[in-house]
Amino acid sequence: MSKRDYYEVLGVARTASADEIKKAYRKKAKELHPDRNSDNPKAEAEFKEAGEAYEVLKDADKKAAYDRYGHAAFEGGMGGGARPGGHPGQHGDFASAFSDVFDDLFGDFMGGRQGGRQRAARGADLRYNLRVTLEEAFNGLQKTITVPTSVQCGSCNGSGAEGGAEPTTCPTCSGMGKVRAQQGFFTVERTCPTCSGLGQTIKNPCKTCHGAGRVEKDRALSVNIPKGVETGTRIRLAGEGEAGMRGGPPGDLYIFIEVMPHKIFEREALDLHCRVPVSMSAAALGGDIEVPTIDGGRSRVKIPAGSQSGRQMRLRGKGMPALRGAGAGDMFIELAVETPVNLTSKQKELLREFEALSEDNNPESKSFFSSVKGFWDSMKG
Repeated sequence: MSKRDYYEVLGVARTASADEIKKAYRKKAKELHPDRNSDNPKAEAEFKEAGEAYEVLKDADKKAAYDRYGHAAFEGGMGGGARPGGHPGQHGDFASAFSDVFDDLFGDFMGGRQGGRQRAARGADLRYNLRVTLEEAFNGLQKTITVPTSVQCGSCNGSGAEGGAEPTTCPTCSGMGKVRAQQGFFTVERTCPTCSGLGQTIKNPCKTCHGAGRVEKDRALSVNIPKGVETGTRIRLAGEGEAGMRGGPPGDLYIFIEVMPHKIFEREALDLHCRVPVSMSAAALGGDIEVPTIDGGRSRVKIPAGSQSGRQMRLRGKGMPALRGAGAGDMFIELAVETPVNLTSKQKELLREFEALSEDNNPESKSFFSSVKGFWDSMKG
């Protein structure tokens, strides 16, 4: 079967420029790549045919020979690009042609164009764990913290070169930050080992930072902790993280809040809970008690007569403030009726007398033991 005309294969005129030929091949290579045409058995052959055509037409000497002699220019030893018994574009030649569009193809397949010099490395983000009291979380505060971090070297202004001199283009990768190595059919890109992908090298490294462009240092920062923070709240300070390598942008600092446990109050989201012990007589007779609030104040709470342990009363708006918002939670008072201990003889005598007179004053006990009696009777039956 006769070979197709190379210009026809790429879909260009014989008068097409080198840029037009390259653009046409890139388009064909993307369209015909086997990974995109698993359901087309002809795609691989057409893909190789396009590579063969481009291998010839991209070279001025080979193109001139092809324009004059056609395919015969590369048969029987004619033309410097042919191999005995083969055709241009096979094996190494095809890999060379394919590498010219490597960036374009893998830009589509891998989510972005590869290659090119990397930017100066961005500094790492830092984490700082900050413990605050519940009162501080309620009121908010301005706090100064000391963060061990990397800062820009003052001797070289972050360039990494002695005296602040400009870095030079890496001779290995010519400033691209990557080098290519041919492995059979494919051309593989790797990070340049000389410049570590930066595309630049430093002849005379700074004596202070040894070429890194940054030095280790403790830094004091003033941090604004807003009202209403809770354990797990994260505060981001943009640009306050680690300095970048060789003048790269700094990272960010993330402050993670931990609110310490309180002796009196227990927090649940915006609400506060306070367990208040009351005497047996106060719970029975009722009355007023004074309870603390998180703002340092006091509130009077009325205890209804006959209150039991676990009874709750709500103080609206006495909880924690909403973080960066309006309103506040509530405070819940939970009663804990306390049984007296270390009784005197007189107290014991009075309690026995009281017990004898309180048969009808304990409805919950009466109901419980009535149920128990019924349970035992049913078991006997």
